[in-house]
Amino acid sequence: MAVLRHIVRLTRLCISGPGGRLGLVQFAAIAALGLASVRISVLLITWNADFYNAIQKLDVPGVIQQVKVYFGLTAISVVIHLASAYLRKMLQIRWRHSLTEAALERWLSGKAYWHLRDRSESGLDNPDQRIAEDCRIFVDKLTDEALDLITRIVGLVTYVAILWSLATFALAFTFAGFDIEIPRYMVWAAPIYVAIATVITHGLGAPLKKLDFEQQRREADFRFALARLRQNVEPIALAGGEAAERGQLSGRFAALTANWHQLANRELILGFFSRPYFQTVLTIPIFLALPAYLAGRVTFGGLMQLRSAFQNVVTTLSWFIFSYKDLAQLAATASRLSHFLAAAEAAGEATPGAGPDIAPGERIRASRLALSTPDGRALAPLPELELKPGGTYWIAAPSGHGKSTLVKALAGLWRHGEGEIERPSSASFSSQHVYFPLGSLAAALAYPELPEAFAEGDYRRALEAVGMAHIWTEDEAEWPRIRDGLSGGERQRLALARHHLHRPAWAVLDEATSALDPAAEEQLLAELRRALPMAALVLIAHRAPHGVGEITRIDLAITPEIPAGERAPVPATAL
Repeated sequence: MAVLRHIVRLTRLCISGPGGRLGLVQFAAIAALGLASVRISVLLITWNADFYNAIQKLDVPGVIQQVKVYFGLTAISVVIHLASAYLRKMLQIRWRHSLTEAALERWLSGKAYWHLRDRSESGLDNPDQRIAEDCRIFVDKLTDEALDLITRIVGLVTYVAILWSLATFALAFTFAGFDIEIPRYMVWAAPIYVAIATVITHGLGAPLKKLDFEQQRREADFRFALARLRQNVEPIALAGGEAAERGQLSGRFAALTANWHQLANRELILGFFSRPYFQTVLTIPIFLALPAYLAGRVTFGGLMQLRSAFQNVVTTLSWFIFSYKDLAQLAATASRLSHFLAAAEAAGEATPGAGPDIAPGERIRASRLALSTPDGRALAPLPELELKPGGTYWIAAPSGHGKSTLVKALAGLWRHGEGEIERPSSASFSSQHVYFPLGSLAAALAYPELPEAFAEGDYRRALEAVGMAHIWTEDEAEWPRIRDGLSGGERQRLALARHHLHRPAWAVLDEATSALDPAAEEQLLAELRRALPMAALVLIAHRAPHGVGEITRIDLAITPEIPAGERAPVPATAL
């Protein structure tokens, strides 16, 4: 029942998204084509009797006519199949788009992607796979199996009715001295035969869901490790870490392989039953109807017609058996994806009492701030903060004393601890780690805005202000080569160039110049202060910033007896 709830919830997301309702029209059209294919199958059942009776009678014109009928029905069947396959692909990409948008919305809303960054519980790891791969698998399997099931349900009613009208003879035999007669025995044989096979299939294949779930996770873990190596090639190469990386990759691949073997073994066990079943289902009906044919109660054409009708009934009833592996994959994918979406929704919603209370204001103020680690360990106590508009502040403390954690708390990211924070909603925060999005140099500079938000002249002036005018390019293919060759200091220069573009009223810079030498740092900060004369600058750094005029120093490591705000004028140096 839990799996069914997951599937229903995800299906609603597919339908409720952009273009999702049009997908319902496509779904109905595909179902209608499926019903048309059932009609073709019914005509082919009738054709079996006409064709083989014509052969038995040596009726050459009749045989030729039936050959023409066969190719006509085949042509119609091909057209129906191709139209259905095309519409199904269009439906799948439409609903995948809706489901992907829903997943992205939940992952990005409320910064859930940040709050889930270190989670590794089942279903919460590798969000990239959950969004890219599981959305695709779910929609593909859902549409394939749902449409197939609808067609088979309608077809079953039709095929059973035909088999009922054909199998009018009874099976008579003696058992333990009793005369037994089973009227229309071929009608009853079909569901009994399939029911027994279904129970056996489920018993043999039940572990497949768990194994498929685990296989997807281990595949994603291996791909993540490869991507992480590619993103950190320079430090790995400088450290000579090839052997260590190889050990990590080999270990993850070994885990992948171990589960793969279990999955293959289980599929082999299931195949020992399902494959013979699949092959014999085409010939069993002849064996069952043979006594009636040998007794002269049906013609040869009637025998072939019975075979065709019984075969359609059995294969339709065997949907669960033939689709078992796909259904197991659908169930595993639905569980993973639903779990991920639920976790993203929960992470994106601020829980009352989780972390400091954030309120909008014209200044940055923190009172009674006591932060802790995610596991509940209390961090060093923090002084009262009150940062006014237009000022310049240097937040200092030894390494590991919580400077970056304080920045995360001011930004509203840290949900571990208590206290009250007031800050302007327009405050701009810069991380220690400079991030460049995919795209052009303009996209990297405009981030988090779109490149169209600024003119080319704006980009050039911003680059010139940080001494990087020489790298300007509009060639999106050239920028990755330039980007990969940038030093840490050059990346920090580009991060400062963003502030020249955006001109925020509040700029909180966390170790924004740590990779620059003191002279370059002083020059860049002086240029930033000239560009933003009315902005408040909050600098988190190990060394005293120069070039920005008078600074208010706030020492996070100060003892309670010493005032929290110490005026420490640092004169600007003329360039």
